[in-house]
Amino acid sequence: MTEKKIILSEQPLLEPGTLWNNIVQQTEYARNCGALQSIETDYQFIQQNGIDFLVRTLANLARKEQAKQKQKTKKNFNPFLPYEQDLFVCDLSATHLCLLNKFNVVAHHLLIVTRAFEAQENLLNLQDFSALWTCLTEIDGLAFYNGGQVAGASQPHKHLQLVPLPFIPDRSHLPIESALANVVFEQAVGKIPHFPFHHAIAFLDMAPDCAITEAAEILLDSYYKLLKTVGLKIEPQQIVQPSAYNLLATRQWMLLIPRSQEAFQSIAVNSLGFAGSLFVRDPQQMQLLKELSPITVLTKVAYPL
Repeated sequence: MTEKKIILSEQPLLEPGTLWNNIVQQTEYARNCGALQSIETDYQFIQQNGIDFLVRTLANLARKEQAKQKQKTKKNFNPFLPYEQDLFVCDLSATHLCLLNKFNVVAHHLLIVTRAFEAQENLLNLQDFSALWTCLTEIDGLAFYNGGQVAGASQPHKHLQLVPLPFIPDRSHLPIESALANVVFEQAVGKIPHFPFHHAIAFLDMAPDCAITEAAEILLDSYYKLLKTVGLKIEPQQIVQPSAYNLLATRQWMLLIPRSQEAFQSIAVNSLGFAGSLFVRDPQQMQLLKELSPITVLTKVAYPL
């Protein structure tokens, strides 16, 4: 698909080199005042096909579940309009701002949120990628987007997410890093042989000093190529996505996976699952995941080849 480029008239509002300090300071403040309610986890690894899947058992989901139930009782409740001031990190642009994830599992988990309401089922646009790259230039991490409820989105207001690397202190890389070394390319888009489900990956070729607006256009073009490759057809001027998907991105690559269902046998999966990081609720689910295998679960919630 080709789209008429939208020229960003606004400049990034974030002063370069300040994001990490903003995050650290706001995290300490939010934790002290009780706004940040981190969820403790235990974790272990399940190895399959050369991938060390990181599986966390969520020790206490009570607060998050209570918050969800409270939201359901409020008609049209939106935690981002207005957002919780104690979780505010910084302004990114005229269209986006940055918040701490209130119920974080990984430290310094960020939400990149649109100022005005946009639906989570809307396609990503140039402004979204501009805000995303503004954060990625400051923080080496994994960015992701849960495109719709079926893909693991818990809020209807459009928001991307960014988790700094590493996920855990004793591992310096993503769990799927070894699988990325075996990508097979057909022109600019590749496949990961270890993944027996529909997906597409593109490596990003951007200079370290690439301007935000230029980087956003490169990301947008890669995004459209990936959508087309996995069969998610987009018409000119289309706003709403054709179906659910997960998108993951680092400074080096972008990966997209169409979704068929939110969970398999009660094990829910969001974008992080396809990076090799899964979540279970209790030891019983952990055992079930071991019996099924992580790749089987990922395949069931995606579309098998």
